Amino acid sequence: MDAPPDFSLFPPIEPRRTGKLPVDELHTLYWEESGNPDGIPVVYVHGGPGGGSSPEKRQWFDPDSYRIILFDQRGAFRATPLGEVRSNTTELVVEDMEMLRKMLGIEKWLLAGGSWGTTLSLAYGQTYPDACLGFVLRGIFLGTPDEIQWFLYGMRRFFPKAHSDFVDWLPEEERDDILTAYEKRLFSDDHDTRMAAARMWFKYTEACSLLRHDPELVEEAVKNDPVVYGTGRLDAFYFRNNMFLEPDCLVKNIGRIVHLPVMIVQGGHDTIAPPESAYRVHQAWPGSVLHIAADAGHSPSEPGIRCKVIQALEYFKRNRKFDPIALEASGPV
Repeated sequence: MDAPPDFSLFPPIEPRRTGKLPVDELHTLYWEESGNPDGIPVVYVHGGPGGGSSPEKRQWFDPDSYRIILFDQRGAFRATPLGEVRSNTTELVVEDMEMLRKMLGIEKWLLAGGSWGTTLSLAYGQTYPDACLGFVLRGIFLGTPDEIQWFLYGMRRFFPKAHSDFVDWLPEEERDDILTAYEKRLFSDDHDTRMAAARMWFKYTEACSLLRHDPELVEEAVKNDPVVYGTGRLDAFYFRNNMFLEPDCLVKNIGRIVHLPVMIVQGGHDTIAPPESAYRVHQAWPGSVLHIAADAGHSPSEPGIRCKVIQALEYFKRNRKFDPIALEASGPV
């Protein structure tokens, strides 16, 4: 099967099998496998933290050519316990991914991730480079303090109304420290308080993700309570702990994976994960291919992002590498 000429999504498919993977005494992951069991193994690394893998993500991959693995990280969506922050760090989630790979009997896999999923994909690759075929990364986020501060305070320059709604929900005397104020509520003893805070956090994120703002899409997104709850709590927890990463380690350690192919797709108007980080990775990674989608923000649902990611996956299945000239010539975006 080939992607349509406009690189739209493949038809919906159901998993061939699903399962639960206990990774310690507290956490159990959800995983699923679809597509061709003898195809190129690819793992989708979801964003958030806490966002989970939506069924639509299966449609990014040609099911005749790819063995498609989706999973929900600790605390996310169908993983249990939902929103749990105990024993939840970047290092532990990297080890979970390696446990999943071995459990599935996969020698090497392609990593496809977006946003926080790029952070985790890079961290995993730098820990287990021999387990990787390459990377397709969308909306690079390096987990630096500058990026975290930008999310909390800087995005108001482009989305003043969304930021105002995000902050004005808090008592006036707590607005100077947004993260602490939201943590207080996201980890309250009262369920309704936790849920209300998570919904405001998630709504802010969604409102700032689209180049062309769509209030109906935002309102629809905040109805998914498990994703909203997991994202709000884990986002704040990971932000407080600087994503459990040493300063700028993902760029400093890029040499561990520079021998592997990578395609970076970045929204030119991405305010959640501004293009500077994608350019830094591109500059540090000889042979990397960077595409700036001029007509897109952060959301993977935007055509400029979706088309280029699927184009990269189509090219990789035939060539096991990325060539910027060939990719530009292989179809419109």
